[in-house]
Amino acid sequence: MLSLIGGGSGQAGSVQKGVSMTRIATFAGGCFWCLEADFEKVPGVEKAISGYTGGHTKNPSYEEVSTGTTGHAEAVQVYYDPSKITYQELLAFFWQHIDPTDPGGQFADRGSQYRTAIFYHDEEQRRLAEESKQALSKSGRFDKPIATEIVPFTTFYEAEDYHQDYYQKQSSGYRLYRSGSGRDRFLGAKWQKKAVK
Repeated sequence: MLSLIGGGSGQAGSVQKGVSMTRIATFAGGCFWCLEADFEKVPGVEKAISGYTGGHTKNPSYEEVSTGTTGHAEAVQVYYDPSKITYQELLAFFWQHIDPTDPGGQFADRGSQYRTAIFYHDEEQRRLAEESKQALSKSGRFDKPIATEIVPFTTFYEAEDYHQDYYQKQSSGYRLYRSGSGRDRFLGAKWQKKAVK
């Protein structure tokens, strides 16, 4: 399923780590608890960090971002090993875990702070994201236009500690939130259909 959207081999946003290179990708897909939990289960992903990006307020708090006035979106930074997973595979995974046609939020969470976006770290990430978005748009999987933004990465502010690994720290509350949000019902309906051509 991961190879269905996009092509090429994008490796960008790198961080030196010993003899290997860890790369960084940044995505916004509604509630960061859900996106972090999903990405941390992907082989080749070393960690995913919840935070805020894309806005104008410096060092925002969760309460400030929740008002929708900071310009920031809830987002995750994904640290991954490019020898195990490629950037375009992360893009494919991202598309399969959001509603890319919703410009006003995601599922039960409404407002610009819950918008979907790909924050590219360099030109290669931008190109691959654009190609992947175009392929998804042409796939016929969605009846509405793809609303996900592709924008340059600027600054990422880590969310408060209690948000990190929330799906593990508050597993019961997380499961209740996720099942009630409508996310999994939507994703199941869209992605259990026939493969993208």
